Amino acid sequence: MRKKKKTCTSGIGGQAVLEGIMMKNKDLYSVSVRKPDGEIDVETEEYHGVLHGSPLKKIPFVRGIFMFLDSLILGMRTLTYSASFYEDEEAKVTTTDKVMNKLFGEKAEKVLMGITVAISLVLAVAIFMLLPYFISSFFMTYIRNTSLLALLEGLLRILIFVAYVFAISAMKDIRRVYMYHGAEHKCINCIEHGHELTVENVKKASRLHKRCGTSFLLFVMLVSVIIFIFIQVQSPISRVVLRIVLIPVIAGISYEIIRLAGSTNNIIVRILSAPGMWLQRLTTKEPDESMIEVAIKSVEAVFDWKTFLSEKFSNEN
Repeated sequence: MRKKKKTCTSGIGGQAVLEGIMMKNKDLYSVSVRKPDGEIDVETEEYHGVLHGSPLKKIPFVRGIFMFLDSLILGMRTLTYSASFYEDEEAKVTTTDKVMNKLFGEKAEKVLMGITVAISLVLAVAIFMLLPYFISSFFMTYIRNTSLLALLEGLLRILIFVAYVFAISAMKDIRRVYMYHGAEHKCINCIEHGHELTVENVKKASRLHKRCGTSFLLFVMLVSVIIFIFIQVQSPISRVVLRIVLIPVIAGISYEIIRLAGSTNNIIVRILSAPGMWLQRLTTKEPDESMIEVAIKSVEAVFDWKTFLSEKFSNEN
């Protein structure tokens, strides 16, 4: 009888894109997209990330900041790539494209990507970090306790985040992305539980995973509650600045928690991971077989799952 370990971390991760999956294993990543004609396109490249080779990327509580930036950049790049298969041929070259090409030449795409990531970060900070603070400040007249105000701000931050996730999950296109998100998780869970990567096995796997980006973002919200309860200043301007300056610290702590959750399964980690796993019920949906096929292609392009199973889940009587 084959005796399997309960679970073994593979180290691979990914994200859903438009009608496809991106999977990453160390510096190698693949994007598999179901094209309009039904065929699966698989693109494999290397991505070394921000500060490649720097010792900073190995320091706990610091590395998470760069990992977060890398995930944003790579995520935007692969999402843009997948969307290119569904663009209207006549609408591909826009006025913005012409201006960027004229100003930056061959670097236009990278510059535009950088601007997009920067705008995304600014909007995220404004909506999820600053807006809850300004809303909670209206209650200062009624709540004198600063720790209680910080707790209220944190609760508002979590509510806004959950409401945002819930709202976009109702969109038809986003729902399909969430189905691919489910396929990504199911493939990784299938491998990490010692099963061969087949459509039938993947269908049986869980669509929830402790290393998910959704869980990371929720940890960011939860960690920010604790940080702002214990670190407080009097000046309103200083409070706003503090909420921006401490974002890297919060991201660094959250990354270490999600990293621990992905490699440990004790009761404390399961409790910490529970809220993120619950939220994944919104951000992942059960995929169909065609989506699972795309996810398998993406995994196989960057990860030798057969060798992994042989090494980590050996036959024992």
